[in-house]
Amino acid sequence: MKRIMIVRPNDFVDVSVEIPGIITDVKYFTGDNFVGKQIDGYQAPRILLTEKATIALERVQKQLLSEGFGLKIFDGYRPKRAVDHFVRWGKLEEDGKTKSIYYPEMTRQEVFDGGFIASESSHTRGSTVDLTVVNIETGFDIDMGGIFDFFSKVSYSDYDHLTLEQSKNRVQLRYLMRSEGFEPLQQEWWHFTLSEEPYPETYFDFPIQD
Repeated sequence: MKRIMIVRPNDFVDVSVEIPGIITDVKYFTGDNFVGKQIDGYQAPRILLTEKATIALERVQKQLLSEGFGLKIFDGYRPKRAVDHFVRWGKLEEDGKTKSIYYPEMTRQEVFDGGFIASESSHTRGSTVDLTVVNIETGFDIDMGGIFDFFSKVSYSDYDHLTLEQSKNRVQLRYLMRSEGFEPLQQEWWHFTLSEEPYPETYFDFPIQD
């Protein structure tokens, strides 16, 4: 049975502290996101994950660092109040503020219908992560054929109208994440959930704070 908890468990950790060399870009804190403002519950630019997911993610990071690459994390644990913020946004009249960047071919309702945003998110269980790969030498993201939170078929994990390099990059990311126990989401190449997550039926709603 699904539970909602408002207290942070001891095994929710800050990935920046636990994973050497990790890069974070917390767009739901900065306002640089599809809503166009800071999201409820993101009171600090931190990425939290369960310790189990963080340990698995560190193994991915070590594999990438050995090849001159590294992970950039956009989101991890997402408070339930943040998901509720997304749902409210989806019901508002379109203002065009972010549409051309994040969902040019869809209405807000179609973003939800297409499975890009859910009224109950796996992120709220603490073992789901949104990420990409960066070149350590240049500091730039590698080419995945689309940006984080771009709501379109272009973002499908198996989208087949990509360049050879873009396709290779997506395949390699999926391979690395799966090798350490994460499973991808069909609609979003950047989204992965730990298969054996420690809180499969628990949704958390504590804010992300310093």
